[in-house]
Amino acid sequence: MADYIYTALDRAGKQVTGTLTGRDEVDAAGKVRSLGYFPVDVKSTGGSRGAARAVIGISGGKTRPNIDGGTHAGSAPVEKVEVTGKRVKRVEILLFTRELSDLIDAGLPIDRALTVLVEQTDSEALRAMLQSLQHDIRAGSPLSDSLRKFPREFPILYANMIHAGEVSGQLASVLTRLADFLEKEAVRRSQVIAALTYPMVLFAVAVSAVTGLLVFVIPRLSGVFTDMAKAGGLPVATQILLGTSEGIQKYWWIILLAAGGIYLALRAWIATPAGRRTFDSFRMNAPLFGGLNRKIVMARFVRTLGTLLGGGVPILDSLEISAGAVGNSVATDAILNAKDGVRQGETLSGSMEKAGGFLPIVVHMSAVGEETGRLAGMLVRTADTLDFEVDNAMRRLTSLVEPLVVLLMGGFVGFVVLSILLPIFNANSAVK
Repeated sequence: MADYIYTALDRAGKQVTGTLTGRDEVDAAGKVRSLGYFPVDVKSTGGSRGAARAVIGISGGKTRPNIDGGTHAGSAPVEKVEVTGKRVKRVEILLFTRELSDLIDAGLPIDRALTVLVEQTDSEALRAMLQSLQHDIRAGSPLSDSLRKFPREFPILYANMIHAGEVSGQLASVLTRLADFLEKEAVRRSQVIAALTYPMVLFAVAVSAVTGLLVFVIPRLSGVFTDMAKAGGLPVATQILLGTSEGIQKYWWIILLAAGGIYLALRAWIATPAGRRTFDSFRMNAPLFGGLNRKIVMARFVRTLGTLLGGGVPILDSLEISAGAVGNSVATDAILNAKDGVRQGETLSGSMEKAGGFLPIVVHMSAVGEETGRLAGMLVRTADTLDFEVDNAMRRLTSLVEPLVVLLMGGFVGFVVLSILLPIFNANSAVK
């Protein structure tokens, strides 16, 4: 029998240390588990590695010793890693979450799983981040605490769900839920970008064509129009066209400065609490896009809340995190008001109905979920339904934007042609 020093995590995820006796590192690690702890590191008090040093990882709540009689790549000590300033891409975080879930579900401890991910990644930023996580874990920190050191890559929603998975012993399933959530968010983001790309390209082409006509084509005809004006005057449409072209040529820098100033002033105003709330309220109640924005915000809310509840996060914490994830201050206030109702003992559906600002489908499906005991699954299903409605609405809007831009472009070109031809027709009439 020999004495061993162990580092472990309790059920709350806090680090504990102590000493005990055992036949070897594996036996000592088993005794640590029998105390109700998750062993992270077990080593002899003699300070010598001897046969091996046990570095224990956590896999879905189960712990396994990683001992091979030597310095294994998955258990070798890691030096402190300097993390680069480059940001890890969202798709890389998604792939990391999915792959880590698969590796842990296959029975690998976190330490070994991170080693596999470090070896296979081609991203320097991701590799440095993973090595930093591995260093912290080997030092005894829970994975959730290590993730909180990277708030840009891992928001509070991510870290809290990982913590819930560590405490409940369901880390692999929680990671799977997180990966599903991130995939849905990525799909939604790509759909929005794809839906807006074509209309924006059309609008940019239309603006470029109009600017080209006013700056390069119309000035070449101004001399002819000036002679016609001296002879008998110009139609109002032609005067407007010439005045607009001349104003752009003379005062283009003032126009650009004014546009830039308005844009910066608007951004500064939106950055204030009152401005943000007014802007978000307008987005939620705009005549054409208000209903669509409301559904997008509600879909993000119920998916986030359902994912958190399914991952074992308490409902009050889930509502707090969801309120910060929706990206709309009006919806955030409504969610926080509903949270206050839940804290006072009301049901979630009742508090949402009382707070107002929630779609009827969200309130009704929440009530059904509470009655059946399947609230998390019902919220995720509601999010899928809202996403489907958003997809259809965006397709309809995109199909309307294309002919609208073409119509506006054609109307302006027609106005230009008419403004040019009218003086010519008037001159022919005067000659006859």
